[in-house]
Amino acid sequence: MKLLPLCSLLAYLVFSIVSLASADEPSEESRILAVLRKMEAAFEEVKDYTCEVEQIFYRGGVEEQRYRFKYFFKKKKRIRIDFYYPYPTLSFFYNGGDEVTALPFRSLGLFKFRFSVDNPKIQTLAGQKINQTDMGYFIQFLAENLKKVAQRKADFEEDTDQVRFWFQALDYIRGKDVERYRISISRENWLPLRIERRTLGDELIELSLIRNYAIDTRLEDKLFNP
Repeated sequence: MKLLPLCSLLAYLVFSIVSLASADEPSEESRILAVLRKMEAAFEEVKDYTCEVEQIFYRGGVEEQRYRFKYFFKKKKRIRIDFYYPYPTLSFFYNGGDEVTALPFRSLGLFKFRFSVDNPKIQTLAGQKINQTDMGYFIQFLAENLKKVAQRKADFEEDTDQVRFWFQALDYIRGKDVERYRISISRENWLPLRIERRTLGDELIELSLIRNYAIDTRLEDKLFNP
């Protein structure tokens, strides 16, 4: 007759311990928010940066196009892109506003072409504009979607060098379809090192690999003048 109360007490204690552990475990949103806050704080201090980027686009899960370039950024929103592949002499310049200047041969400054920032000819295969390419824009993209889209199965991984997680967001071109992003963040500067963009069905759409960050090297204004 005394076994029933004892079993009930044990069951209650187990349930309480499990419930307490679950309550103490941070949610997916709170983990991402903690990383995002560090990214925002770190980027707030950045005056300029350069990095090397390899960007690969896929169609039907198969590689369609690959680009390699060096990226220059200076606040406020000054951007230069020097391509290595497949256009080894091409450079783009953006200094805010609605205009982008292209130099097909960057060693020959006489040949300049000006485009609207909205011109599809100078957007990525995914439709990304040059004023949507800096890390400040990407951090803002994460912050906005953290409010709009529920995060599930973030699968956080951390080591001494990186934080890696899955992030669900509306696509950054039309803002309609939910997609999945696998993001790797450097713990040294809290900037992305790898960004995978996938459909909800796990089909790879786009892969960006970012290397060799150089931060606050006092980039001169003339570097951004075509």
